[in-house]
Amino acid sequence: MCVQYHALQSAKDYQRFFGVDQPPEPGKQDLWPGYEGSFIRRQPRDAAALEACNGLFGLVPHWATHTQMARNNYNARSETVGEKPSYRDAWMSAQHCIIPAQAIFEPDWRSGRAVSTRIERTDGQPMGIAGIWSCWKSPQGDVFSYSMLTINADAHPLMRHFHRPEEEKRMVVVLPEDRYADWLHAPVRDSMDFLLPYPAEALRATAPPQPQASLFG
Repeated sequence: MCVQYHALQSAKDYQRFFGVDQPPEPGKQDLWPGYEGSFIRRQPRDAAALEACNGLFGLVPHWATHTQMARNNYNARSETVGEKPSYRDAWMSAQHCIIPAQAIFEPDWRSGRAVSTRIERTDGQPMGIAGIWSCWKSPQGDVFSYSMLTINADAHPLMRHFHRPEEEKRMVVVLPEDRYADWLHAPVRDSMDFLLPYPAEALRATAPPQPQASLFG
C-alpha cells in the first residue's frame, strides 16, 4: 500500500510527459493521504482533451459528509474496487485518472525494522499511476479527490520485498506511456485489462544511508 509519494513539480514535465498544463496549485512535493496533489483526467466537456486538476490524495466519494475520508481511501484494491462503497461509483462510472509521480515510498522490513525506500523508474521519467477520481460537493464548492489502484505483488521480483513479512504484498499500477490515453478513455468493462504489474527491471529501489554503529558502543 502506498501512503507516500513525491509528486511531479515541473510544469515542463507535465507538458513533456503527459501533454497537459500543470495545475495552478500543484501542491506539495511530498504527499501523504489527505494532502492536496494533482491528477490527470479527461475534460468533462471535451472527451478528446485532457486536464490536470488539483485534488486530495485519498478518495472522498460524492455521498461523503466530510473530507476526512481521504485519509483512509488512498489505495483502492483492484479485487474489490467495484464493490466497496467508497470506490464503487467512481469505478463503475469509469472515472479513470493518472497520478503523476516522480517516486513512491514503501517500507522494507527485511532488516527487522521499517526502512523507507524510494522506488522510481530506472530511466528517471515520472510514473503515471492508474487511479480513480471523484468530486464531492461541499458547501464551499467542489472538492476533487483521487485514489491509486493497487494489485497483488506477492510474485513481483521487486515489490514482494516491501511491507511486513506476514502482510500481503501490494503495488500501485504504473501505466506504460503508450497506454495513458487508452486508460483515460477506457469503459468500465475494459478497466481491469490495464491493472498489470510494471516490469521489475524498469524500476529501482533506493534506501537512505543507514547510521554506522559507534566504535565506542
